[in-house]
Amino acid sequence: MQKPSIPKGTRDFGPEQMSKRLFIFDTIRQTFQRYGFQPLETPAMENLSVLMGKYGEEGDQLLFKILNSGDFAGGLTEADWQAGAKKLTQKIAEKGLRYDLTVPFARYVVMNRHALPMPFKRYQMQPVWRADRPQKGRYREFYQCDADVVGTDSLLCEAEIVLMVHEVLRNLGIQDFTLKINNRKILTGIAEIIGMPGGPTGRQEGVLAVAIDKLDKIGQEKVLDELRERGFSEDAINRLQPIFGFSGEAAEMLQSLKSWLSSSDTAQKGIAELEEVWQLVNQYGLTDSQLELDVTLARGLSYYTGAIFEVKANGVQIGSISGGGRYDNLTGAFGQPGLSGVGISFGVDRIYDVMEELNLFPAGSQQSTQVLIVHFDAEARAVGLPLLSRLRQEGVTAEAYPDITKLKKQLDYANQKNIPYVVLIGSEEVQTGLLSVKNMVSGEQQKQTADELISLFSPSQL
Repeated sequence: MQKPSIPKGTRDFGPEQMSKRLFIFDTIRQTFQRYGFQPLETPAMENLSVLMGKYGEEGDQLLFKILNSGDFAGGLTEADWQAGAKKLTQKIAEKGLRYDLTVPFARYVVMNRHALPMPFKRYQMQPVWRADRPQKGRYREFYQCDADVVGTDSLLCEAEIVLMVHEVLRNLGIQDFTLKINNRKILTGIAEIIGMPGGPTGRQEGVLAVAIDKLDKIGQEKVLDELRERGFSEDAINRLQPIFGFSGEAAEMLQSLKSWLSSSDTAQKGIAELEEVWQLVNQYGLTDSQLELDVTLARGLSYYTGAIFEVKANGVQIGSISGGGRYDNLTGAFGQPGLSGVGISFGVDRIYDVMEELNLFPAGSQQSTQVLIVHFDAEARAVGLPLLSRLRQEGVTAEAYPDITKLKKQLDYANQKNIPYVVLIGSEEVQTGLLSVKNMVSGEQQKQTADELISLFSPSQL
């Protein structure tokens, strides 16, 4: 007999884990909805023509391709087999599993552009798949929770992302976090100032950004060594030195950046954008802001063109739990160029790990059933089932043990499911109409009429 298993890089989530995950999902979803984002779902699979070429060469390799149905190899020739995996794949697989939520969103916007209100605000909470090598914290199937606004350049959208991040994390109980922000135009300006501009390919700018992004992990000297190895001159490295001295309040840092990058129009535009974001956040009245300027922050270099966000929980050894930014050509690959957007993505799996480590899940998040009806015999069940219906009509989560069996077995079931209250119905309860209510935590037991019991368990009383 074959032993059951699941594919590497995937996981089952039992009831206890799912209760906690749903608490995270519901908290994020409620915040997205409060800010006017509308729900969207796209198919688990997309045409490969939609996915290929959108994530770079490495991303193409990490796409899960789906074999064509039927005899997928029936029409292949010997030459097809000899042509190599890339060309062969195009003939035997027309579809692939969704790699992220952004490209399907762009495809949806272009297909429905005439019917959508612009700007279009959508949120999407679905699994994605990547054919990566499984390791701790890296899975082949995982959830993304994205919110994006497309069709506007307004920096009000960036300010609202700042507010949403604060609201989501505080509502989850994660109070100690840092929301870092930078602007891609500042990184471009730094590359120009030190004499290593990006050029048509953006290659040198990209090398610089990737190196300085490692500053908090490997330190200044190793960052500079990496740049030397990648062909940066000592003159360029000397000109870069001011970046390592930025600290203090955001307003002071922005003024220092203005002075240092005064000859770069691109950088000045990025600085002005950040100043406006801060101004708008202050106008919203955000209290105890945990927004921090980090001029070394570089992520999404192949697509972000403006603001860049990254969120980390402090005091735990876990990477970023959220990230996002502004992109200026989301839909260009599908024939509708120039449509700007900005978005944020929450990493549910990492947020879960943070909350587990810090013991932040509320006690009630694991509890599903509040009341269990226990029957001693068929006559007792005839009394208990109408009571069960009334409890549910009042909004109480309740269930009945399905079998008429020993009391211990039914109470053990309640304990296993962390059900806090049990209603015991035997011959005495049937005759008197007074039902025994047992608190499974304290062990206390009292007699109640059905009406008193309904009142006791109504959501307003619990």
